[in-house]
Amino acid sequence: MKFFIDTANLDEIREAAELGILDGVTTNPSLMAKEGISGKANIEKHYKTICEIVPGDVSAEVISTDFKGMVEEGKYLSGLAENIIVKVPMIKDGVKALSHFTEIGIETNCTLVFSSAQAILAAKAGATYVSPFLGRIDDTNWDGMELIKQMAEIYAVQGYETEILAASIRSPMHIVQAAQNGADVVTCPLKAILGMLYHPLTDIGLAKFLADYKKVNG
Repeated sequence: MKFFIDTANLDEIREAAELGILDGVTTNPSLMAKEGISGKANIEKHYKTICEIVPGDVSAEVISTDFKGMVEEGKYLSGLAENIIVKVPMIKDGVKALSHFTEIGIETNCTLVFSSAQAILAAKAGATYVSPFLGRIDDTNWDGMELIKQMAEIYAVQGYETEILAASIRSPMHIVQAAQNGADVVTCPLKAILGMLYHPLTDIGLAKFLADYKKVNG
């Protein structure tokens, strides 16, 4: 399973990259705004910097909600760097844009997916990735992991090549469950990734090893 970090913060991206397990980055307008990045020139520069830090796929989201606007933005974004993946919303014109991008060789990430029906449409349109939002699904008292499992089964039966990118990850357990249920990728906050490092027995064991070493070696 691939690990993406869901942020536009350069320090967090660098820290995740230093772990040696980072495969890519996902961003969106909200994450850009959180970092105070605004204006076309600044956003372009920020994306290029991210793409220099991470050689893997970097999702850049279109703002337009009409077909023509999404196509124009997508072509512009994909031209910023070779590893840019154009992120498109799961709406009618979004599906049309996904199909068009597939035809002209631009890779895509279909975002804001909340059902297997939507996931089938994205795969049929040729999306490179499809992003179900697990945390938001759980917030509505539905089971986000059951959706991942169902999507994985459908894609396997139908032979779809679209990768399932589990998004809206809230915790290390979300990451483990996504892996267990067939996600190809998880995109997470840095906190969730770092949280996977910790277990109380690891801390206790390490403290004991160090104490025993000190007894023997002074």
